[in-house]
Amino acid sequence: MQRLFLFLTLMHFSGAAFSANSWPEFRGPEGNGHAAGARLPLTWTESENVVWRTAIPHRGWSSPVIHGDQVWLTTATTDGHKLFAVCVNRDTGQVVHGIHVFDVESPQRIASDNTYASPTPVIEEGHVYVHYGTYGTACLDTNTGDLLWQRRDLNCDHESGAGPNSSPMLIGNLLVVNVDGRDVQYIIAMDKTTGDTVWKTDRSFDYSTVPIHKRKAYSMPILIPREDCRQLVSIGGQAVYSYVPETGEELWKVRNNGFSIAPRPVYGDGLLFMTTDHDHPELWAVRPDGTGDVTDSHVQWKNKKGIPSRSSPLLVGDLLFTVNHKGIASCFESATGDLVWKERLPGKYSASSILADERIYFFNEDAVCTVIKPERQFKVLATNPLPKEQLMASPAVSVDSLFIRTESHLYCVGDVKQEE
Repeated sequence: MQRLFLFLTLMHFSGAAFSANSWPEFRGPEGNGHAAGARLPLTWTESENVVWRTAIPHRGWSSPVIHGDQVWLTTATTDGHKLFAVCVNRDTGQVVHGIHVFDVESPQRIASDNTYASPTPVIEEGHVYVHYGTYGTACLDTNTGDLLWQRRDLNCDHESGAGPNSSPMLIGNLLVVNVDGRDVQYIIAMDKTTGDTVWKTDRSFDYSTVPIHKRKAYSMPILIPREDCRQLVSIGGQAVYSYVPETGEELWKVRNNGFSIAPRPVYGDGLLFMTTDHDHPELWAVRPDGTGDVTDSHVQWKNKKGIPSRSSPLLVGDLLFTVNHKGIASCFESATGDLVWKERLPGKYSASSILADERIYFFNEDAVCTVIKPERQFKVLATNPLPKEQLMASPAVSVDSLFIRTESHLYCVGDVKQEE
């Protein structure tokens, strides 16, 4: 059993050692926003350091994922009736594949700032896995674009006005995704080669007295250490859970009374850092070594001021960096939750930040990036605009380039002079 745990772990975290050209899932190789080894440009504009710009049809807020010379993302018609996957050549920006994956007869209404293609795919050698929430999940051959398998039965009520958002992840031979709607709440692991269910675990929280709109969530799991093995941490409505990755057995949970939670948690120095709610977000630090309901024993600290409801936190050393939707950027002591500094950035923020070359990159919804130092004193290094288009997707990194998705385009930003 223990050897299988370690095998799953090595298979998952081998992404961190692929090479600098891999960004396999939302927030990168380790799911924490760190682009290890990348050397990104400090400054760019529409005419400076843009290697290429490619128009992406229709509408989607999935982040790009990258393997080798391919960049994949999903998109959908604005009415949600047709769902697509798009592959772009990483070096040239040329569209390699434009695949019509699913038709949807009766899509639910969604919020104006969401799309029917917001969940981020996950990619590995030869395969990309696309997910559109209740509307379908599929595995595509990255070389041919062929559909290898599909699931249309992971259905849930996303609620009219909300829409799909939870992204899948790979753990060894498993494709794992949260399914937290108003009607059903569970986490499922599928065989990545066939799409067959390996395990499915219902959330153990008693939702019978909870209003249906407070039962849903939009986050994605993360794999973290547990003694000499690993545990799968997954945020649902009203609670965060830990599971055995190979079986789906629940290890512990922490109740939090939150719902519609979107940020992905991060882990470091023995603590899990998570956002607990959408309407009244709080940042909690949890010790992930318990068993059973550890709500009253394993919450290390809480902070309620200026916490993001959309953007995921970024842990750098002993400091935790966040930016909320209104543009309030904060730096916290990770051990205590004490505020180190708080500053206002221009614009509104939905995208999650990244760390590269000892710099933090914050992207606002007007496609302006503010670059700061990850330090105890707030210091802006650069402010970089692109042509004003809505930006909600988190960026991706490959080699020494930054891939930025706006409402209508995918940009590759790199040091053009250095490349020449």
